[in-house]
Amino acid sequence: MLEKNITIEKTEILSDNWYTLKKVTFSLLKKNGVLDTQVREAYDRGNGAAILLYNKTNQTVILTRQFRLPTYINGNSTGMMIEACAGLLDNDNPEDCIKRETEEETGYKISKVEKVFEAYMSPGSVTEIIHFFIAEYSPEMKVNDGGGLEYEGEDIEVLEVSYNDALAMIETGDVKDAKTIILLQYIRLKNIL
Repeated sequence: MLEKNITIEKTEILSDNWYTLKKVTFSLLKKNGVLDTQVREAYDRGNGAAILLYNKTNQTVILTRQFRLPTYINGNSTGMMIEACAGLLDNDNPEDCIKRETEEETGYKISKVEKVFEAYMSPGSVTEIIHFFIAEYSPEMKVNDGGGLEYEGEDIEVLEVSYNDALAMIETGDVKDAKTIILLQYIRLKNIL
Protein backbone atom coordinates (compact mmCIF):
# COMPACT_ATOMS: atom_id res chain seq x y z
CA MET A 1 0.00 0.00 0.00
CA LEU A 2 2.81 2.43 0.82
CA GLU A 3 4.28 2.37 -2.71
CA LYS A 4 1.15 4.21 -3.93
CA ASN A 5 2.07 7.00 -1.53
CA ILE A 6 5.54 7.56 -3.02
CA THR A 7 6.33 9.38 -6.25
CA ILE A 8 9.89 9.65 -7.56
CA GLU A 9 10.10 13.19 -8.93
CA LYS A 10 13.72 13.27 -10.12
CA THR A 11 16.81 11.07 -10.08
CA GLU A 12 20.31 12.46 -10.68
CA ILE A 13 23.50 10.40 -10.96
CA LEU A 14 26.11 12.05 -8.74
CA SER A 15 28.78 9.43 -9.38
CA ASP A 16 29.15 6.19 -11.26
CA ASN A 17 32.88 5.82 -10.81
CA TRP A 18 32.98 2.67 -8.64
CA TYR A 19 29.30 2.06 -8.01
CA THR A 20 26.36 4.43 -8.48
CA LEU A 21 25.50 7.31 -6.16
CA LYS A 22 22.07 8.76 -6.91
CA LYS A 23 20.35 11.90 -5.65
CA VAL A 24 16.61 11.20 -5.56
CA THR A 25 13.84 13.76 -5.11
CA PHE A 26 10.58 12.13 -4.10
CA SER A 27 7.18 12.93 -2.68
CA LEU A 28 5.87 10.91 0.23
CA LEU A 29 2.28 10.99 1.46
CA LYS A 30 2.68 10.83 5.23
CA LYS A 31 0.30 9.09 7.67
CA ASN A 32 -1.22 12.45 8.58
CA GLY A 33 -2.19 13.10 4.93
CA VAL A 34 0.51 15.71 4.28
CA LEU A 35 2.48 15.38 1.02
CA ASP A 36 6.16 15.86 1.87
CA THR A 37 8.90 16.33 -0.75
CA GLN A 38 12.31 15.05 0.31
CA VAL A 39 15.77 14.66 -1.23
CA ARG A 40 18.02 11.74 -0.34
CA GLU A 41 21.17 10.13 -1.70
CA ALA A 42 21.31 6.39 -2.24
CA TYR A 43 24.39 4.34 -3.00
CA ASP A 44 23.75 1.38 -5.31
CA ARG A 45 26.52 -1.19 -5.30
CA GLY A 46 24.41 -4.21 -6.17
CA ASN A 47 23.37 -7.03 -3.87
CA GLY A 48 25.70 -9.40 -2.07
CA ALA A 49 26.07 -12.64 -0.19
CA ALA A 50 27.90 -13.61 3.00
CA ILE A 51 28.72 -16.98 4.53
CA LEU A 52 30.03 -18.35 7.78
CA LEU A 53 31.89 -21.63 7.41
CA TYR A 54 31.85 -23.78 10.55
CA ASN A 55 33.32 -27.10 11.63
CA LYS A 56 31.34 -29.00 14.26
CA THR A 57 34.11 -31.47 15.10
CA ASN A 58 36.75 -28.82 15.79
CA GLN A 59 34.31 -26.09 16.92
CA THR A 60 35.95 -23.62 14.52
CA VAL A 61 34.89 -21.03 11.97
CA ILE A 62 36.61 -19.54 8.94
CA LEU A 63 36.94 -15.75 8.86
CA THR A 64 38.91 -13.38 6.66
CA ARG A 65 41.01 -10.29 7.34
CA GLN A 66 41.45 -7.52 4.80
CA PHE A 67 41.89 -3.76 4.46
CA ARG A 68 38.67 -1.72 4.29
CA LEU A 69 39.21 1.94 3.36
CA PRO A 70 35.89 3.28 4.75
CA THR A 71 36.77 1.93 8.21
CA TYR A 72 40.22 3.51 8.01
CA ILE A 73 38.67 6.86 7.12
CA ASN A 74 36.30 6.48 10.10
CA GLY A 75 38.91 5.84 12.78
CA ASN A 76 40.05 2.22 12.35
CA SER A 77 43.79 2.89 12.72
CA THR A 78 44.88 -0.06 10.56
CA GLY A 79 41.84 -0.29 8.29
CA MET A 80 41.94 -4.07 8.74
CA MET A 81 38.64 -5.88 9.30
CA ILE A 82 37.91 -9.44 10.36
CA GLU A 83 34.86 -10.64 8.47
CA ALA A 84 32.86 -13.58 7.24
CA CYS A 85 33.50 -14.38 3.59
CA ALA A 86 31.32 -12.21 1.34
CA GLY A 87 31.02 -10.72 -2.11
CA LEU A 88 28.79 -9.01 -4.62
CA LEU A 89 26.44 -11.13 -6.71
CA ASP A 90 27.80 -9.85 -10.04
CA ASN A 91 24.72 -11.12 -11.91
CA ASP A 92 24.95 -14.57 -10.28
CA ASN A 93 22.25 -16.04 -8.10
CA PRO A 94 23.15 -15.76 -4.39
CA GLU A 95 24.06 -19.45 -3.96
CA ASP A 96 26.41 -19.56 -6.95
CA CYS A 97 27.96 -16.27 -5.86
CA ILE A 98 28.72 -17.41 -2.34
CA LYS A 99 30.21 -20.72 -3.50
CA ARG A 100 32.50 -18.82 -5.90
CA GLU A 101 33.46 -16.23 -3.28
CA THR A 102 34.14 -18.94 -0.69
CA GLU A 103 36.66 -20.65 -2.95
CA GLU A 104 38.28 -17.37 -4.09
CA GLU A 105 38.59 -15.87 -0.61
CA THR A 106 39.07 -18.86 1.70
CA GLY A 107 40.29 -21.66 -0.58
CA TYR A 108 37.47 -24.00 0.51
CA LYS A 109 35.35 -25.57 -2.22
CA ILE A 110 31.89 -26.12 -0.79
CA SER A 111 29.00 -27.76 -2.55
CA LYS A 112 26.22 -27.46 0.03
CA VAL A 113 25.18 -24.15 1.56
CA GLU A 114 22.18 -23.22 3.69
CA LYS A 115 20.54 -19.85 3.15
CA VAL A 116 19.39 -18.54 6.51
CA PHE A 117 17.91 -15.11 5.66
CA GLU A 118 18.48 -11.88 3.78
CA ALA A 119 18.72 -8.34 5.09
CA TYR A 120 19.34 -4.72 4.19
CA MET A 121 22.53 -3.75 6.01
CA SER A 122 22.27 0.05 5.85
CA PRO A 123 18.79 0.88 4.52
CA GLY A 124 19.10 4.60 5.16
CA SER A 125 21.73 5.07 2.46
CA VAL A 126 22.63 1.84 0.63
CA THR A 127 20.34 -0.22 -1.63
CA GLU A 128 22.20 -3.50 -1.04
CA ILE A 129 20.49 -6.66 0.20
CA ILE A 130 22.82 -9.31 1.67
CA HIS A 131 21.89 -12.99 1.35
CA PHE A 132 23.21 -14.80 4.44
CA PHE A 133 24.44 -18.40 4.30
CA ILE A 134 26.12 -20.94 6.53
CA ALA A 135 27.95 -24.11 5.53
CA GLU A 136 29.89 -26.83 7.24
CA TYR A 137 33.50 -27.23 6.13
CA SER A 138 36.20 -29.85 6.61
CA PRO A 139 39.96 -29.85 5.90
CA GLU A 140 39.36 -32.04 2.82
CA MET A 141 37.46 -29.19 1.18
CA LYS A 142 40.57 -26.96 1.10
CA VAL A 143 41.58 -26.73 -2.59
CA ASN A 144 43.84 -23.66 -2.55
CA ASP A 145 45.20 -20.94 -0.25
CA GLY A 146 42.39 -18.48 -0.92
CA GLY A 147 43.28 -14.82 -0.54
CA GLY A 148 40.96 -13.38 -3.17
CA LEU A 149 41.61 -12.30 -6.72
CA GLU A 150 44.71 -10.23 -7.35
CA TYR A 151 43.20 -8.48 -10.38
CA GLU A 152 40.40 -7.22 -8.11
CA GLY A 153 42.99 -5.82 -5.70
CA GLU A 154 42.13 -8.36 -3.02
CA ASP A 155 44.73 -9.29 -0.42
CA ILE A 156 42.78 -11.48 2.00
CA GLU A 157 44.16 -13.41 4.96
CA VAL A 158 42.25 -16.58 5.87
CA LEU A 159 41.70 -17.19 9.59
CA GLU A 160 40.56 -20.42 11.20
CA VAL A 161 39.54 -19.60 14.76
CA SER A 162 37.68 -21.37 17.50
CA TYR A 163 34.03 -20.44 17.62
CA ASN A 164 34.36 -19.24 21.23
CA ASP A 165 37.31 -17.04 20.28
CA ALA A 166 35.29 -15.58 17.39
CA LEU A 167 32.45 -14.71 19.79
CA ALA A 168 34.93 -13.14 22.20
CA MET A 169 36.31 -11.04 19.33
CA ILE A 170 32.93 -9.30 19.15
CA GLU A 171 33.26 -8.21 22.78
CA THR A 172 36.89 -7.12 22.40
CA GLY A 173 36.08 -5.13 19.27
CA ASP A 174 38.31 -7.23 17.03
CA VAL A 175 35.19 -8.13 15.04
CA LYS A 176 33.14 -5.03 14.16
CA ASP A 177 31.61 -6.17 10.89
CA ALA A 178 27.81 -6.40 11.14
CA LYS A 179 27.34 -9.36 8.79
CA THR A 180 29.94 -11.35 10.70
CA ILE A 181 28.41 -10.54 14.08
CA ILE A 182 24.98 -11.52 12.79
CA LEU A 183 26.21 -14.87 11.43
CA LEU A 184 28.18 -15.71 14.59
CA GLN A 185 25.10 -14.93 16.68
CA TYR A 186 22.91 -16.99 14.33
CA ILE A 187 25.15 -20.03 14.91
CA ARG A 188 24.73 -19.48 18.66
CA LEU A 189 20.95 -18.95 18.50
CA LYS A 190 20.43 -22.15 16.51
CA ASN A 191 22.84 -24.15 18.74
CA ILE A 192 24.86 -25.21 15.70
CA LEU A 193 28.16 -24.98 17.60
